[in-house]
Amino acid sequence: MDTYHVHASSSYGDGEDILVHVDELVAQASDRLTQLQESDGHIRFDLEADATIPSEYIFLNHFLDDLEPELEEELAGYIRSLQGDHGGWPLFYEGDFNISASVKAYYALKLVGDDPDAPHMQRAREAILAHGGAETSNVFTRYSLALFSQVPWRAVPVMPVELMLMPRWFPVNVWDFSYWSRTVIAPLLVLAALKPKARNPRQVSVQELFVTAPDKVEQYLHNPTGSRWGDVFLTVDRVLRSVEPLFPKKTRSKAIERAVSFFTERLNGEDGLGAIFPAMANSVMAMDALGYSRDDPNFVTALASVRKLISRNRVGENRFIQPCVSPVWDTALGAHALLESGLDRADERIRKCLDWLEEREVTDVKGDWSVKAPDLEPGGWAFQFKNDHYPDVDDTAVVGMLFHRADPEKHKAVIDRTARWIEGMQSRNGGWGSFDIDNNKDFLNSIPFADHGALLDPPTADVSARCLSFLCQIGHPTDHPTVAKGLAYLKSEQEEDGSWFGRWGTNYIYGTWSVLCALNAAGEDPEQPYIQRAVDWLLATQREDGGWGEDGATYDKSRRGECKESTPSQTAWAVLGLMAAGKADHPAVERGVRYLMTQPREGARWVEPWYTAVGFPRVFYLRYHGYSSYFPIWALARYSTLKRSNHGQVVHGM
Repeated sequence: MDTYHVHASSSYGDGEDILVHVDELVAQASDRLTQLQESDGHIRFDLEADATIPSEYIFLNHFLDDLEPELEEELAGYIRSLQGDHGGWPLFYEGDFNISASVKAYYALKLVGDDPDAPHMQRAREAILAHGGAETSNVFTRYSLALFSQVPWRAVPVMPVELMLMPRWFPVNVWDFSYWSRTVIAPLLVLAALKPKARNPRQVSVQELFVTAPDKVEQYLHNPTGSRWGDVFLTVDRVLRSVEPLFPKKTRSKAIERAVSFFTERLNGEDGLGAIFPAMANSVMAMDALGYSRDDPNFVTALASVRKLISRNRVGENRFIQPCVSPVWDTALGAHALLESGLDRADERIRKCLDWLEEREVTDVKGDWSVKAPDLEPGGWAFQFKNDHYPDVDDTAVVGMLFHRADPEKHKAVIDRTARWIEGMQSRNGGWGSFDIDNNKDFLNSIPFADHGALLDPPTADVSARCLSFLCQIGHPTDHPTVAKGLAYLKSEQEEDGSWFGRWGTNYIYGTWSVLCALNAAGEDPEQPYIQRAVDWLLATQREDGGWGEDGATYDKSRRGECKESTPSQTAWAVLGLMAAGKADHPAVERGVRYLMTQPREGARWVEPWYTAVGFPRVFYLRYHGYSSYFPIWALARYSTLKRSNHGQVVHGM
């Protein structure tokens, strides 16, 4: 195991003294980061969610009767380690009790063989019952329970597979859903139509988790938004439930074929459907329900993709299942940090990063995004090793900035392709979503199925900021139509307190850092009142220890400002944001730097158990293990550069 490096704040004096120590720390940490680079050039850290993903992996094995006792016991150990003091399982480190995560975790542990009378199981069961029982869990949890015959199928919304046949003009069609929803739903519709039963070889039941017997529960569904649309969709659900048995068999067969065609076309080799766990697992179960043999090439490939999400062995720790992998994101951000740390752009380690990334540019597949932009040529990057149907706008902007930073002339063709694609992906309101254009029919979040509130992929400030950062870094002026619309969008999205919402990172610190970088790249005068409001917000939220922190609970607007501890990654964002706004000499920045210098570090990473990212706000949180490595390196290195420079200005988009 790597050695912890901890420095006491008293070790540092003022002025040049602190910069010497900053440079030493950056050199140490960046050297450790380069040691993590794989031989082919990429950098990859684990991506961690909550107990639900390893629980669902265990569900899949027991659905298929394809058990992996040794791995499942490791996963059970990991799940046990996440149990909170409240008795159940949270969605992020030291988070609140979550009913759905707790039901899945309890069931998974019982499937593996944990004694329901064991103290940890008793505590979990009592907590679940005290919070309303398994009948109050979310829709996705109830689908799992239905597959294991623990609840009747009326416990889940009616989602007819005929949805796959609906044209784009129809008010509810799959092309108006986000990419992650499409890939998860297509095989799930097949499962809902066929209603298979899990093999459940040990015949494990969790009826003890229900306050009311599942067949006696009168109302499983609710209006997820409380809107009139929600009431309308509940009525539609009741009608569909009555008439679905009357649907023509020929039409149903055609719809199943359409669903199967959709997800098999996008199986994506061993990188998996949508390159995300829920879609992959659903595709495996759907093929099993359809009678695919275990040696069918598609089945073999789909199951292999799920197995590849097992985290790597870590000394003294149980493995877990990743929701997906993040090598493009990690490689691009890691390379940015290494360049910031002083690694020459001609260095072989940077060159290998660029070569690896260039090989993964999506140039020959018009993915789902092309439904709304049929004339736009491809030119983006996915988040994962391979996911050609679903390049990620955010990743693409970060990679584009990296190529431009490394050598704008050498990589001109790549940069130009990237710019054209990003410009073409702009939504009508001036912002950018992560994977789609104008994916913002908000009324769809009111369907009973959408109780997770993340059916859509609308434009967000953080992704839009990254796109503007890239376009401005490569020379687009502020009067360029795309840039002008993007700037107007960002200004319209600013919160009353001066911050910006962070859709993909926790939370307002992430969003505010992202936007301040974009405004700097665009050449906006930092003395403008709206930028000063953002600066004032960051200054006001600095904690007594000099760091910044923000809890996952802040995605609930009633809990804005909540924080348990400062974190290295969030402190790095705040420091980078302030420096982008011209505040490199502000005492708060030095205090943030001193915080980073005094925090324990293990190898390339600062110690950070906290989750500082999000998949779906309030529902699904993420811990990028790389964030506590490359972001602190980046912030410290930039601080040293700006303090030693004559102009004190950030010259890159990020």
